[in-house]
Amino acid sequence: MDDGKPTGPKAKWWSRPTSGRATASAPQEAPAPAEDVRPVGTPAGDPDTGVVADASPAPVLPAQPAPPEPVTPAPVTPEPGAHAPAATARAPVPAVKPLHEPDEYSTPPYGGPGPWAPAPPVQRPVPTPAHGTPVPPPYAGTGTNGAGMPTAPAPLPGPAPAFTPPPQPPQSSQWSQYDPWGAPQQPLTQPGSPLGSDGGRRKSRRGSLLVGALLLALVAGGIGGGIGAYIERNGGLTTVELPQAARNSGGRAPDSVAGIAASALPSVVTLHVSGTTESGTGTGFVLDKSGHILTNNHVVAPAGSSGSITVTFSGGETARAEVVGKDSGYDLAVVKVTGVSGLKPLPLGNSDNVQVGDPVVAIGAPFDLSNTVTSGIISAKDRPITAGGEKGDGSDISYVDALQTDAPINPGNSGGPLVDTDAHVIGINSAIRAADNSSSTEGGQAGSIGLGFAIPINQGKRVAEELINTGRATHPVIGVTLDMKYTGDGAKVGAKGAAGKPAVTPGGPGAKAGIRPGDVITEVDGQRVHSGEELIVKIRAHRPGDRLDLGLTRSGKDLSMTLVLGSATGT
Repeated sequence: MDDGKPTGPKAKWWSRPTSGRATASAPQEAPAPAEDVRPVGTPAGDPDTGVVADASPAPVLPAQPAPPEPVTPAPVTPEPGAHAPAATARAPVPAVKPLHEPDEYSTPPYGGPGPWAPAPPVQRPVPTPAHGTPVPPPYAGTGTNGAGMPTAPAPLPGPAPAFTPPPQPPQSSQWSQYDPWGAPQQPLTQPGSPLGSDGGRRKSRRGSLLVGALLLALVAGGIGGGIGAYIERNGGLTTVELPQAARNSGGRAPDSVAGIAASALPSVVTLHVSGTTESGTGTGFVLDKSGHILTNNHVVAPAGSSGSITVTFSGGETARAEVVGKDSGYDLAVVKVTGVSGLKPLPLGNSDNVQVGDPVVAIGAPFDLSNTVTSGIISAKDRPITAGGEKGDGSDISYVDALQTDAPINPGNSGGPLVDTDAHVIGINSAIRAADNSSSTEGGQAGSIGLGFAIPINQGKRVAEELINTGRATHPVIGVTLDMKYTGDGAKVGAKGAAGKPAVTPGGPGAKAGIRPGDVITEVDGQRVHSGEELIVKIRAHRPGDRLDLGLTRSGKDLSMTLVLGSATGT
């Protein structure tokens, strides 16, 4: 550093004791010596000296065993600008041991620049511990440094003037507080007040610890929350195994829907019919082990006389079938498969025993979905319905005194069985009532709205037996022609028959009972009749030869009569 140094030739820094006079309050720049000045008896260039006496030779005094106590005179402040007395004007003083070795690097000692600056005491270098740990301050007032060495020269024998260092001006340079050999008051790496004096570092460490603890708590909380959520969702850290009931034998109560379906399904088949112009899908059920299957006439009608019919059983086996007989008036048909073994006939029930509210199960292939099971109840009995009539001449119209059910029935269910809780057939699913009777512009078919109709099995059994035995079914008739345009209550006998024939067939059952043209039939066996179609349905519900009690109105008078039903061959 060049701060506070003269620009001329460098002078060696040294201390000069005085005798009975005070030093100047401010150091004065001394003229550069013409030659090196050394203590008496010290050869030139000796680096072991630190104090210079008079320039003239002086005798070296022998050491005294017991030197007196040094007396320090009162300091006298010289006038400003006054110089120290010349070295030659002083009395020779005995040579003393230098306080420190001369600094060959010209390092400035403590105090301001000048030849009168006091030399620092000799101390051993004390290393600063790691991390800036403060080292205890020098042993002030003890006369020794931290290593046990004296901080001032030992007193010499005889009176010796005490040396009082001049007061030093304040130094602005950082070298004014730097002691390369002394024990530092604070680490060089920590500016400001010494560590431990105000607890700043301790507070900083406490703050860091608090921040670290807070971050650790947040991380731990997040991890704990994630683990807790995972455990709550998955039931633990291991593989999730949900509780499950053991597998049972699969048995169900016979009167349950599952039990009924298990018993009836092996006897139900799906029919795929294709003809020259149209095709369709329907359902049927096995009547006997000979291979006879009962279904609807409108299911097999697309095959005509040259089409094909394929029967698919519930287990997936298929077979070709041939039409045995069919009747459009009852909308029933019987087909037969050959070469098939293990057939299971479906038992037939008695539709006369059915009551409104009885549970039923419908089985079929709605929209070609085979083995479909639906359930419901009997919602009505003796519901007169007519179906068909697409040909326009009335030859394909069927009249059914039907069982009404809310079990879902859809296109494809036609011809399938409607069974009771004993898995016995009580009806043949034949028709549904759609929400909109108008034809769809896209050619689609309406679905179930809970109004399905089935032909009572008692009627189906008689017709099926006739079709199997003769190939044709017989219809009960009364031998009269009805006026189907009559809008009043009841069925009115027409004035004329078809093709100019009489409305009441001569010699027929009606003529024998006394029925005349223009009579209005209002009751059959005590049941009210409201239209011509309803009268036909009531008659078709009986067999040929059955006796019927009729109620009628003639010219405003109520009459009653009994007749025996005749027989006609169906188509």
